[in-house]
Amino acid sequence: MGGDPVRQGLVASLARPGGNLTGVTIFGNELDPKRLELLSELVPQAKMMALLVNSSNPAVPVERIPVPLEEAARTKGVRLRMLEAGGESKIDAAYATLAEMQAGGLIVTADPLFGNRVEQLVALAARRAVPVIYYRRDFVDAGGLLSYGPSFAAAFRQVGAYAGKILKGEKPADLPVQQPTKFELVINLKTAKALGLTVPQSLLARADEVIE
Repeated sequence: MGGDPVRQGLVASLARPGGNLTGVTIFGNELDPKRLELLSELVPQAKMMALLVNSSNPAVPVERIPVPLEEAARTKGVRLRMLEAGGESKIDAAYATLAEMQAGGLIVTADPLFGNRVEQLVALAARRAVPVIYYRRDFVDAGGLLSYGPSFAAAFRQVGAYAGKILKGEKPADLPVQQPTKFELVINLKTAKALGLTVPQSLLARADEVIE
């Protein structure tokens, strides 16, 4: 799952789940402050950025931007506005408002809605010519600009290993909730060129993969 299972009341603690649930959490949106920093490094001239959220997801707080993300924006001298896309039919309309916002960049938050609409979101970003950072590399493989987050492939392997343990008789209550061990920064240079962006060497040096 993408959220915090303790905060959502699914397990007693990560170390000792205590019930009949365990698994892997990727803490998807806890990394948004880092994503803002990376995007700001790529487009330092952007003083306004947007945060794409699925307002129809009950687990997503849309009343206000999370405090850690607000603090990261303040540190970078960036204003941040919420861009709500409450369902598939509203994604196009949300992107259409980016120009009105004068947003110089967009952060796509971790959400199943967006994860299932990779091609659509990447195409919209290209059409609107907006620099976007995503939470998983699938978007960059499809032509998105850059992504930063845990390796979903590694997380799926962890899930498979746990499934094997439970099928052999181990109790979920005794299996700690696993957290990501591998994170990756992926940059698409072709997309950067199309947007007229020069990727700083400092960013390229930290990338786990550069798509040319």
